[in-house]
Amino acid sequence: MTTVQNNNTTPTSLGDNNARTKLVVIYAPPGMAGHLFPTVEFGKLLVAQGLEVTVVLSGVGDADDLTRIRAANPSLSFHCLPTPMLPSAGADSFEAKVFGLAHASLPDLRDFLRSASPAALVIDFFCASAFDVGAELGIPTYFFLTTCISVVAFGLYQPAMDEQTTLSFRDLGGDLVHAPGLPPIPADHLPAFTLDRNSLSTKLFRDVPHQLCNSQGIIVNSCRSLEPRAVDAIVSGLCTPGRPTPPLYCIGPLIKPKEVGVGTERHECLAWLDGQPKASVVFLCFGSSGRFGTEQIKQMAAGLETSGQRFLWVVRRPVTGDEHHQLAVDELDLDALFPTGFLHRTRERGLVVMSWAPQRDVLAHGAVGGFVTHCGWNSVMEAVMAGVPMLAWPLYAEQRMNKLFLVEGMQLAVAMEGYDKQMVEAEEVAAKVRWLIESDGGRELRQRTHAAMRVAKDALDKAGESTTALVHLARQWKNADHDATAACGLIID
Repeated sequence: MTTVQNNNTTPTSLGDNNARTKLVVIYAPPGMAGHLFPTVEFGKLLVAQGLEVTVVLSGVGDADDLTRIRAANPSLSFHCLPTPMLPSAGADSFEAKVFGLAHASLPDLRDFLRSASPAALVIDFFCASAFDVGAELGIPTYFFLTTCISVVAFGLYQPAMDEQTTLSFRDLGGDLVHAPGLPPIPADHLPAFTLDRNSLSTKLFRDVPHQLCNSQGIIVNSCRSLEPRAVDAIVSGLCTPGRPTPPLYCIGPLIKPKEVGVGTERHECLAWLDGQPKASVVFLCFGSSGRFGTEQIKQMAAGLETSGQRFLWVVRRPVTGDEHHQLAVDELDLDALFPTGFLHRTRERGLVVMSWAPQRDVLAHGAVGGFVTHCGWNSVMEAVMAGVPMLAWPLYAEQRMNKLFLVEGMQLAVAMEGYDKQMVEAEEVAAKVRWLIESDGGRELRQRTHAAMRVAKDALDKAGESTTALVHLARQWKNADHDATAACGLIID
């Protein structure tokens, strides 16, 4: 473990007798559940370390969702800013809209921070515009990034790449992009909203690395042992030539807790899994936004049937026409959605669940032997913590990059061929699912995933690398004097 800090105390006890509990404010992006859930888990860890935590949200999103989150997390405070004026026309992507909404809420955020006087401000990637507010008010400002360390390394290196060429990534097609500590990345595997150098979304994205470098630290939902090359590249300054290297705090994996409590009913799919042999079921689930057209659904169904393997498949409403229009539930015709007779023929070894399943609990079930995933980082962390090997089927955002890092770097997944051509054929689904469950290669992949699970769990133990980083970070904030020059250590475990 490499530790550089401003004091010589050990991480076994915070040892802080300050009379006033220090407040940490976390500014989360509007309308992005995949970012909010790990933010909440991070906040709960800080509370356990003796800090007060308020999660600030822009006044955009589902009020019922927020009510449920409040009720499930009584140790945290939540503050909703007033609904901002929507950004003017010009946002060219969903990501640009999120950047714009976060920026539109800055006046209200500034007022809240002035009244709250927190020891630290922690902001999401999409809330990067709040960095200037933190600097203006003299509040130490950190980033909490809900993606992998490898994506962070790529983002930090972005300005250096900009200096090397005036081309957009889109102009490079499938040419390889190189960054320290990472395997070569095909340019067309980068997030779509970063491909056009002249677009608003790309401009917003390319501003963030400068704020990251000037922050008091970057907190990441991963651990060094899972991504050592990326961590070493960041810490050594290879990703930030000519710029400050921000402290890096690897505190993960953070995953959603098991769903327990009064009134919590066990999902029917878990009872079905109880009756299946150990490590025999392939689980297919593609996140809250992962939807396919009807032809792709038919190909998946045909492949699963041909494979002869047990499966649990979460199917969302298919896209029709343009990809943003989904069929309503009452418009679904399951007989038409799947190949004729599919549900009847596979009823003894397969279960189709419409819309949602408790993914964390499913992955933790002993009957699950593989996971077909869109490679969203939250899903990857849940699979790692459950020791479940993955078949990678990325869909959007940075998921193609995650796929590359999982396959080429961590070697915890094998890719489904055809994901980059908008259609994975039934034969590919059948072959990969059968390979995962029956072959020696699939067993070796499972063994590597189990080893990664042990490493990740060790990182979260009382003296583990992620816990140590978290405790040092919490101590800095507990000892903070509301001065932006307060402790800014570097914890790399």
